[in-house]
Amino acid sequence: MLRNVKYPMGADPAGKLARVFNVYDEESGLADRGTFIVSPEGKLMSIEVSHLDVGRKAGELLRVLKANIYKSGHPEEVCPAKWEPGEKTMKPSAEAVGRVEEAYVK
Repeated sequence: MLRNVKYPMGADPAGKLARVFNVYDEESGLADRGTFIVSPEGKLMSIEVSHLDVGRKAGELLRVLKANIYKSGHPEEVCPAKWEPGEKTMKPSAEAVGRVEEAYVK
């Protein structure tokens, strides 16, 4: 139930924000399912858009959010696919291409 939600949520009943992010379908009056992570500085960090009849996985959204938070304090590192907090990250380099397992730090 929504009354148990402990964090701020927003709504876009007029579709204004959906239009800004180009996920609003004018013909149907519906928006695709869009998830946008925006940094406190206003930089768009992550985008996931699915057709309106395809759901999203909250666990993956949370993982990506945590990776973006981690990256904000460690700009020289990258978080590989399936990265979870506390796991090894990588230093990007041309030498690391094809040798991902060897590129991890920590």
